[in-house]
Amino acid sequence: MNKVPNLPFVHLMPFVDIEEKREVLLVTSTPAWNAVKDSLRGLNIAATIEVIEATIENWDSLLTRHDSPTEVIYAVGGGLTADAAKYFASKLNLPLVVLPTALSVDAFITAASGIRKDGCVYYIETKVPERLILDLETVAKAPAFIRAAGITDVMSIATGAWDWKFAHEQGKNPQGMEFIPWVYDNAQSILNSVFDCAEAAGRGDSDGLKTLYDCLAMEVQLCNQIGHSRPEEGSEHYFAYAVENEMGHGLPHGDLVGPAILLIAKLQGQDTSRLEKALKACNVPLNNIPQEMIERTLKILPDYSRKHNLSFGIAHTL
Repeated sequence: MNKVPNLPFVHLMPFVDIEEKREVLLVTSTPAWNAVKDSLRGLNIAATIEVIEATIENWDSLLTRHDSPTEVIYAVGGGLTADAAKYFASKLNLPLVVLPTALSVDAFITAASGIRKDGCVYYIETKVPERLILDLETVAKAPAFIRAAGITDVMSIATGAWDWKFAHEQGKNPQGMEFIPWVYDNAQSILNSVFDCAEAAGRGDSDGLKTLYDCLAMEVQLCNQIGHSRPEEGSEHYFAYAVENEMGHGLPHGDLVGPAILLIAKLQGQDTSRLEKALKACNVPLNNIPQEMIERTLKILPDYSRKHNLSFGIAHTL
């Protein structure tokens, strides 16, 4: 690892107070933009890109159609728009400002973008946004099922860190991903903190949402420090990737990872009552994956995990 990414500079402020004189390339989705456009009249929008899929081919195609002179990129929406905007900003060498409309994922503050390729999700290095503008009142108004769904990217510590320790015990962690006890302990501390804020975040309370953001930031920076995401990504994400490939795209990230956390935690022998309570408090849907699809995915998960060279976890042993 040659460099340690940082976190974006965060501004806690209403979107309506934004005054951007530079020419903006807006990256967004129609639902997100329609929800907040009246609050963003201060953006000097020169061009708009709407993102609907997470592939390099699609993103490059969108870039070839963009020829307006712009000075800064603004991403308005969820994880897909943030990931695409990070890619565009990296390619165009432009500064990036991210405006989450819900705390649905941790992608707003990471240095990589998730892409779908060959039936799996891969992460490519792009860039960290220079600024993140967090309007907690706007987030509170987001649909309940995505408002605080980013809790899944913190709660996956429960299963991801378990996998990391399990791989260590089996001698399966490669060089550069060695198990580090103090990192494991810090991850557990972040996990416990997100349990404490789940109810408040789920109902849209400003303090609860801010604490959820803090937990996401701590989780991301902890992984930044060690150069990989083993403390928070394991078999629960592998299951989510595999089941999405089987079902087809459509379900939001939280709808996939939330149920997967409970499923994998049970297979790991963990008590899932606290996990389930927190997910329900944040209104994460837990029944949107049909039971037959769960069973089918579990059968293919070991081969799937090996095929895509996913880091060793309980998924490999089922």
